[in-house]
Amino acid sequence: MATTALEHQIAGLAALDEPVRRSLYFYVAHRQGEVSRDEAAQAVGVSRTLAGFHLDRLAHEGLLDTSFRRLSGRTGPGAGRPAKLYRRSGRQLEVSLPQRRYELAARILAAAIDASRPRQTRSALRKTARRIGGRIAADARARAGSRPGRKRLLAGMVAALAEHGYEPEQATGEVRLRNCPFQALVSEHRELVCGMNLALLEGVVEGLDLAGVRAVLAPRPGLCCVSLGLGARTTKAMVRPPKVRAVLPRGQGVDAGAGR
Repeated sequence: MATTALEHQIAGLAALDEPVRRSLYFYVAHRQGEVSRDEAAQAVGVSRTLAGFHLDRLAHEGLLDTSFRRLSGRTGPGAGRPAKLYRRSGRQLEVSLPQRRYELAARILAAAIDASRPRQTRSALRKTARRIGGRIAADARARAGSRPGRKRLLAGMVAALAEHGYEPEQATGEVRLRNCPFQALVSEHRELVCGMNLALLEGVVEGLDLAGVRAVLAPRPGLCCVSLGLGARTTKAMVRPPKVRAVLPRGQGVDAGAGR
């Protein structure tokens, strides 16, 4: 990474150091759609003007994308001015000092596997991913306490997936994964990476022994290629993922999951 690129990454992270701005970013990032200034301001408990200032700063740093749309749905004279709306951008921030390029190593390894194409190599990759998924499940089970019930195991699974960057959220009949931790590799090695990802999440589910939960390939725009299907019993026992909290001045907690 060139010095200027490194500085650009650091500047993006530095923009999140301000507590109110960080709270606004987390709120927008955890919403599925676009967010207005009024909604964001109400969610974090600040004025619309202050929210707009910080949201625009985040957009300037490339952390949020913006668009304009009339929220009333009306057009023509008297419809009012379009509102400025915000959503999380696709910009990825990653800083390591001294600099490390693990993504480059992953690209090289993925390209080598794709180039070799022996069935044994891909089978070994899936087996390894499933085994690592089992380790993630073992950690989640250990943190769930002694003799955890189904609800605690489900909560542990969701928390473990959140820690590994999947941004899980409950939807009808599934746990939807709003982020792919391996997105940087998907465009060049989709079949390889999605297969590895599926095996990893199968390992998590199998390791927790959650009957009725099944990892399946379900590619959809803006989401991880894998979804966790839930049976009827599992859906009833499901809990929401941990909400992200940030600290505002005067010790006020801000719930980034508010308004869901």
